[in-house]
Amino acid sequence: MQALYAYNEGMKSRHKGFQYTVRAVPEAVDQRLRQLVRERGVSFNTVAVEALAKAVGVAAVPANYDDLDALAGSWIEDPAVDRTLAGFGKVDRELWK
Repeated sequence: MQALYAYNEGMKSRHKGFQYTVRAVPEAVDQRLRQLVRERGVSFNTVAVEALAKAVGVAAVPANYDDLDALAGSWIEDPAVDRTLAGFGKVDRELWK
């Protein structure tokens, strides 16, 4: 039993958590994981850990979206802003001599 404890202790990552070796991964699972790696531009480990966390019903890390979807449809027309921005389209030729 001591060997098992030593093995488990040795499998702890020096960063956080544990390390695993997974065998006999179905080809469809492998292909989908690798597709997610390419699409998201993150490491295989990141995708695999997130998939495991989702599968067992725990949130590993809240999703961090860096897109602008939250702003879609939120534009409010403001004539004062439009007048101010209109000035940015003019080139002062004296400054560019």
